[in-house]
Amino acid sequence: MKSLPLNKAFTLIESGPVVLVTTNDGHKANVMTITWTMVLDFSASFAITTGPWNFSYAALTRTKECVLAIPTADMIDTVVGIGMCSGRDVDKFATFPVTAGKAKHVGAPLIKECLGNIECRVVDIIERYNIVILEGVAAYFDAAREDKRILHAVGDGTFIVDGATLDRKEMMRAKLPPGV
Repeated sequence: MKSLPLNKAFTLIESGPVVLVTTNDGHKANVMTITWTMVLDFSASFAITTGPWNFSYAALTRTKECVLAIPTADMIDTVVGIGMCSGRDVDKFATFPVTAGKAKHVGAPLIKECLGNIECRVVDIIERYNIVILEGVAAYFDAAREDKRILHAVGDGTFIVDGATLDRKEMMRAKLPPGV
């Protein structure tokens, strides 16, 4: 093995998944691209990393709700475009090919073009690390969506796309919660 600069070590484990996070401050819906995400457990608890540098952060911390929308590989240019501008300056729903859908439990919109959407409430913010802990309150999946490949950010401007699915459900059954 060759030495890897420590400031690039995150590229070994950062590989997504990429999510679009929608918010609504009561006046305007916004969407931001987040690549630092984590599943906390089987009960629909998640974490994202964001902070005051993102325009959506004020709405997220004030309303304590958002939607995690899961884009697919065919949406990569939209995902990158959304992430390269600020909702402070751009109406992203008017600028990019994403359609806001009405959520049932939160004021933030769903994104109809995405493979899945998870309505979430903020349950904690760990300010020292800019980690927002979310609890899912409803989830939706578009089984009719042709492209189901998920994007994973490496963190250096490149992305990995899901490939073949390797099924080991029966082998892992004892560790999986009922219904999974």
